[in-house]
Amino acid sequence: MRIYVPSKGPESWQLLLADTKKHWQPGFSAMTLAHAWESADGLPPEISRLFEGRVELLLGLPEHKVDLPGGSRPSQTDLFALLRHNDRVIATAVEGKVDETFGPTVGQWLEDASDGKRKRLEYLCGVLGLMNEGLSELRYQLLHRAASAAIESERFKTDEAAMIVHSFSQTNSWFDSYAAFAQRMGVTAEVGRLATTTLPCGRVFHLAWAAGDTHFQAA
Repeated sequence: MRIYVPSKGPESWQLLLADTKKHWQPGFSAMTLAHAWESADGLPPEISRLFEGRVELLLGLPEHKVDLPGGSRPSQTDLFALLRHNDRVIATAVEGKVDETFGPTVGQWLEDASDGKRKRLEYLCGVLGLMNEGLSELRYQLLHRAASAAIESERFKTDEAAMIVHSFSQTNSWFDSYAAFAQRMGVTAEVGRLATTTLPCGRVFHLAWAAGDTHFQAA
C-alpha cells in the first residue's frame, strides 16, 4: 500500500502484524516498541541521545515492507522512520527486540537454498558492500534489515541511512549477534553509540544499538 492513515495508538500497530494475536503479547518486542514510540513526544530519549545536535521524527511507518529480489516475501521493518538530524534527513530502519533472537544465521537460511535465495543474498551484499563469502554465522535478519534502510534511503532520496536495534532487554540479549554484523560492516559496536560507515553508493550509513526503557515491557 502507498496510502497511510494516522495511528490511533499502539493498537494501530497491532493491526499491521502478520499474526495479530501471536505477535502481540506483553513483554515481547512488537507491543513494547509500539508503546515506547507512542509514549514519546517525538523520539524516545535513548534514540535522540544517539545523535549530536538537533534530531526529530518526521514520519514513522510501523511494519513497513520493503520488496527485495529473489523471493516472494518482503523485508518487514518493525518501524521505518524518517529522521531530520540538523540539516540532514535519515531513512531509518528500527528493529525492536526484547529477548527474541535475530532468527536464523545466513548459513541456516541458505540450507537447500533456491536460486532465488542466492540471488537475494547477492543483492543484499551488493547494497551493503559485503563479500558474500564468510557470512554463514551472521544473522540474516540484520542483513536484510540494514539493506532495507539503504534501499528506502535511495527511494526517498534521503541524505543518509541507518539501522537501529531498539532493545528493551535488561541484559542486552543478542548484542553479540549485532556486534558481529557491525564488525563485518567495518565498525565497532557499542551500546548507545552511533557507528558510521559509507555504502558503495557513497551514502553515509549508521548502525546503533539503543537500550530502551524496560518498563514498556509491562505496557
